[in-house]
Amino acid sequence: MFFRRDKQKMPNPDEALAGRLEPLPVPEKHLVLGTPLAGPYPEGLEKALFGLGCFWGAERCFWQLEGIYTTAVGYAGGYTPNPSYEEVCTGQTGHNEVVLVVFDPKVISYEELLAVFWEMHDPTQFMRQHNDIGTQYRSEIYVYDEDQRALALVSRDKYQTLLSDRGFGKIVTTVVDAPQFYFAEQYHQQYLQQNPWGYCNHGSCQVAYA
Repeated sequence: MFFRRDKQKMPNPDEALAGRLEPLPVPEKHLVLGTPLAGPYPEGLEKALFGLGCFWGAERCFWQLEGIYTTAVGYAGGYTPNPSYEEVCTGQTGHNEVVLVVFDPKVISYEELLAVFWEMHDPTQFMRQHNDIGTQYRSEIYVYDEDQRALALVSRDKYQTLLSDRGFGKIVTTVVDAPQFYFAEQYHQQYLQQNPWGYCNHGSCQVAYA
């Protein structure tokens, strides 16, 4: 039984749910792109990992871009191994809803992906996006190497200037090392392709990353 807790407070590791040893099943192919969801990925491709609120709409923002090989939604940044959606929603796993983006850097740059990240949510809110509130909705960039970290920090400063010029507050997005990524359940993958009229609250501050 899950007890009620403040969903905007990260749990301590010893409070986290136990999870499970086996990963959740993963569909073989991306519903839109037809590419392998879990790999292996062709040589020369790179990975990016973002948390920007509900992962349904966030994933669609990325799979529509030219140069994207595949995308997947999942959980990262917490303590519970192989968590379920229901467990993440309790706030007792510490995980964030995230989008894995596998891209061809010869076609689309990491900075271009960062531009989509900034524009498609409100980075001045940390553990909420609009009516979605909780640790699973935090604004985070997970970097795989120092080049990504440097680009993420430069882009954050650039977007902060643009937001400040328009009267918005301080960006609270964190930039951290990419943790283990756990694939979400099959029905979450490309959710808005399966459910075209499904819930999506992704908007923006209406400030372009120019």
